[in-house]
Amino acid sequence: MHLTRDQWLEQPDALLVIDTIQPPSGPMPKGQSATLKPRELGLFLAIAGDRVHAFNGHVDLGTGIRTSLAQIVAEELNLDMDQVEMVLGDTERAPNQGATIASATIQISAIPLRNAAAEARRHLGRLASERWQTDVERLRLQRGRFHHPDGRELSFAELIAGQHIRLSISGDAPLKPPSEYRLVGQAAQRVDIPGKATGELTYVHDMRLPGMLHGRVVRPPYAGYDSGEFVGNSLLSVNESSIADIPGIVAVVVIRDFVGVVAEREEQAARAAQQLEIEWKPWTQKLPDMRDIAQAIRDNPRIARMVLDKGDVEQALANADQRLTRSYLWPYQLHASIGPSCALADYSEQQSKVWSGTQNPHLLRADLAWLLECDENRIEVIRMEAAGCYGRNCADDVCADALLLSRAVGKPVRVQLTREQEHVWEPKGTAQLMEVDGGLNADGSISAYDFQTSYPSNGAPTLALLLTGRVEPLPMMFEMGDRTSIPPYDYEHMRVTINDMAPLVRASWMRGVSAMPNSFAHESYIDELAFAAGVDPVEYRLRHLDDPRARDLIQATAQRADWQPRTQPQQTPAEGDVLRGRGFAYARYIHSKFPGFGAAWAAWVADVAVDKRTGEVAVTRVVIGHDAGMMINPEGVRHQIHGNVVQSTSRVLKEQVQFEDSRVASTEWGTYPILTFPEVPAIDVMMMPRQTEPPMGSGESASVPSAAAIANAIFDATGLRFRELPITAERVRAALAADGGADNAAPAAPATGKRSKWWLGGLAGVLGATLGLLTTALPWRAEIAPVAPAGSGTWSAATLERGRLLAAAGDCAVCHTAPGGASNAGGLAMDTPFGTLYSTNITPDRETGIGSWSFGAFERAMREGISRDGRHLYPAFPYTA
Repeated sequence: MHLTRDQWLEQPDALLVIDTIQPPSGPMPKGQSATLKPRELGLFLAIAGDRVHAFNGHVDLGTGIRTSLAQIVAEELNLDMDQVEMVLGDTERAPNQGATIASATIQISAIPLRNAAAEARRHLGRLASERWQTDVERLRLQRGRFHHPDGRELSFAELIAGQHIRLSISGDAPLKPPSEYRLVGQAAQRVDIPGKATGELTYVHDMRLPGMLHGRVVRPPYAGYDSGEFVGNSLLSVNESSIADIPGIVAVVVIRDFVGVVAEREEQAARAAQQLEIEWKPWTQKLPDMRDIAQAIRDNPRIARMVLDKGDVEQALANADQRLTRSYLWPYQLHASIGPSCALADYSEQQSKVWSGTQNPHLLRADLAWLLECDENRIEVIRMEAAGCYGRNCADDVCADALLLSRAVGKPVRVQLTREQEHVWEPKGTAQLMEVDGGLNADGSISAYDFQTSYPSNGAPTLALLLTGRVEPLPMMFEMGDRTSIPPYDYEHMRVTINDMAPLVRASWMRGVSAMPNSFAHESYIDELAFAAGVDPVEYRLRHLDDPRARDLIQATAQRADWQPRTQPQQTPAEGDVLRGRGFAYARYIHSKFPGFGAAWAAWVADVAVDKRTGEVAVTRVVIGHDAGMMINPEGVRHQIHGNVVQSTSRVLKEQVQFEDSRVASTEWGTYPILTFPEVPAIDVMMMPRQTEPPMGSGESASVPSAAAIANAIFDATGLRFRELPITAERVRAALAADGGADNAAPAAPATGKRSKWWLGGLAGVLGATLGLLTTALPWRAEIAPVAPAGSGTWSAATLERGRLLAAAGDCAVCHTAPGGASNAGGLAMDTPFGTLYSTNITPDRETGIGSWSFGAFERAMREGISRDGRHLYPAFPYTA
């Protein structure tokens, strides 16, 4: 039954469990007070016929909560899983429980649902006992039917027939004791997997509506910015005649800096968006030097907020026998959803509908209502499955795009962003700078811990609100740096300061928020203290840890991994030039504004292999211990842990947003590489048996210790400390080659790749020499990260043959093959006015050729004359023939 909340409230032959709830206001800018919305009626449970319909305001992001929530309801009502239908996130049906963030669904927002099920069981038991005039304790409940000792049965439907029953959540209905559980705590098949595996599930990208049109948007030139006077005020003109030759164009929609096109077919809209001539005001806003993000953050205006001041930090630092001052830098990263954001909208003055992959249906509805200047009740957001996100990508932005275009043409409109738009405009996971001052006493104990963390981010207003001028583009500060800002260890003298600051570029929530970077610093620093004190790093942590569950987890994880004590880096040699190492880290995810709330505990033992010649790092195995308390669906928790390990390993080793000329330069996968299947480590999960404890959020906690564990393992392999991410092959190679590179405390500018030499000789005159010097003296451009080699089966034979024909047509080998040399291996001498130049190697070799180049790097070299490593290829390029 697909009924709205209001329809359920009028439905006969139904039992409802409701509650008046206070809708969350959502995250607020620093210094502003939350505006309380009126309390509203929330529907949590509806029983009709032989079905139970359960409602939760959060959404399933592939995390399996649809299955786990159904287990909770079925357990309390003694049902089977197939008797429960979960409704998630739909604004017309589900209660407003805020955004799906903070790993809080099972830990917090599932509580009223469990209580609602218990309330229904209690009331239905009373009805059955009254019908049979017997004590409810004598009755047995199974699969929606009460069983009398004499064999009689009563179904839920029979008990509520002819009635409309409304119950409120009192909170005092008895809950089933864990000792009687038969579903909760047992592995359950994910209810969403069959439809995904067979293709029956409709993702938002695949959805179609009758009479639907297709839209595309054209973004302004200030990509990545969402504050400043130029935002919403930069458009000069749009030449609609420039797309007059394209058939099927329905409308060009312009509202200040919002520009979109609507067409009958998707390819028509895409072509029109590319071809439309638009004139923008000259844009002079410049980012700080993003090659030195640490300094850019230090220079960003801040408001310091001290959340802990314990003991006498200054005196303890002054008395330290060994002072250690360290800085740690986390890079800008992308949510990098595999499918670019997509939405459908059907505007109506009475009731507009939006189909979306959002994490925040009710908050999105409020934004859309503000955009259209209408009441929230006139907009319904229907949550659809979409590509993985885990934070704030462009899913909300594209909904606003679709709704504006649908309003303009009066028909349903589907909008999908391009890959470049998704990468460039999504609110980034922000860079973060952590600075630690501390040290050791003479006995090896920790003298003090003075921690500062700077997190330039906010909630990232929905883009259309900014482009149309509905909200002011102000650089708002949010208090987002708190997550796990206080280390878990009992330091006698400790001070923790959060530097709240507005974004440098558009940034917002990303999985782990500030807890991952903060723990990178905490766990790297204590590891360094342990080695400086001559104590095994696991033992050193245990000396400073009081939490018994944390101690149990650390000891169990170390035992599972067969951890061998060490007081110096092992630098274990392996095959060839490979060194192997192991690293340990522990953390508990503390979410929300200080003091926040604790989610699950996690500990990592990471095994790495480091190639001394290439600098390549492989995480070969991860043993991860996890304590989530009661696990509703243990296999679901295991899936979450696996996903966290894979994603966080990618973020630690590979992921970093590139900037160039004050713009985001990571526009495709070549400039933003992620972990590939062959690089996924072996994962050994150990889940602590805590089924009598309350459930703890598992959506992010397993990722929090990841960076420190991997960095500590690389130290064990190489003796080098890495305090800046990602730990790329170029960065490792540079550190291995540098004298004294083991102890560079302050993060430096991003490491650049190896630059091959351009040999100049036989200069033909002073002019040629001068021109040659000028061209080689041009400033370096941003390096484009190397990519992993494609597998042998990646490209079809037909594609390879087209590539061969293209290379033959371009006569590449003529210039790139030396006499007697291998084809395309370079080395051909060419006399030019600039001297003798030698052609480059364009073979697939990863070291000497272009085997590690992405298409984006190759295209830039051809069209702009810039090599992958950022050097100029002048005077021979760009190649425009």
